[in-house]
Amino acid sequence: MIYVENEYATLKRVVLAASEFGYARKVREDDLRFLPPASVSDVEAHIGMDFSEAHPEKQRRWEQERLDLRQVLEKYGVEVLHPRKLTAAEKQAAGDDGYANFFVRDPFFTIGNCVIEGSMRFLHRRHEVLPVRNIMNTEVLPADCTYVATPQPAIAAPDDTTLGEGPFLEGGDVIVLGDTILVGNSGLASNAAGAAWLKKFMGKYGYKVEMVRLSPNILHLDCALGLIRNGLMVVCEEAFIDGLPAYFKDWQKIRVTMEHATMLATNGLPVSPEVYITDPAFSFIGEQVAAFGIKVEYIEFSISRSFGGSFRCSTQPLLRKG
Repeated sequence: MIYVENEYATLKRVVLAASEFGYARKVREDDLRFLPPASVSDVEAHIGMDFSEAHPEKQRRWEQERLDLRQVLEKYGVEVLHPRKLTAAEKQAAGDDGYANFFVRDPFFTIGNCVIEGSMRFLHRRHEVLPVRNIMNTEVLPADCTYVATPQPAIAAPDDTTLGEGPFLEGGDVIVLGDTILVGNSGLASNAAGAAWLKKFMGKYGYKVEMVRLSPNILHLDCALGLIRNGLMVVCEEAFIDGLPAYFKDWQKIRVTMEHATMLATNGLPVSPEVYITDPAFSFIGEQVAAFGIKVEYIEFSISRSFGGSFRCSTQPLLRKG
């Protein structure tokens, strides 16, 4: 069964990201503005290298982080699936742009019983859906669900810093709230054209789609808010240009600063309304979550976070229900 009811229903089946990254040979400084300074310096220092070659010890720790996440998920009965690794041909085809197979949340996403391949803005992520196609073939195609792809983005002029008109639509920007869907737009990932396409497609299934404008230093909507259970969220309110969506007016809020948001403080992962995963770096959030009677699992995730993503970014649910 393929179905995602909302962000906090019990997680039963999930795709967990691989840990592959290739540095670009041409660095676009403006597209690094969401990263911490140490990560920007690292990108500039390892032009054209594979991360595993540049940092073998960090690569080992990165893979261990994902293994630790898998073990916690399986402890709660979650079935965990994995993308395949990038092929040599796929890495070569990336050319000067670099390559990525590291945050499975973004290249596709699940709304209800619709599985949608996204359209990525960053050049090094344009083909990141390819390693997930094995799961599409074995798990999605045979299922009673809709499977569709966002239109591929337009080709931009070499000097176009916006990377063109898109449409861009990435899973980190897509928040599922029953029949209401929020789509973030900071200028770094999803854009208005992507949100408009999703509104047209999902409208026929009875969904309402609302675009949410974000601070230009926030990569995705899930870097500004995280839903823990119905009525409870962790949020950086200053990241919302037009204020927090009205949907959350009556929700209880664990508030974080913009500094914490850029460290991925909101990007935890609810396993169910009773269990929440976060990094020990955010124990101050975990303590507030626990005060609501929710079990908090802590997993060290600093290497993953150095790439600009955390627990939600590293997972894509196929079944979240009940």
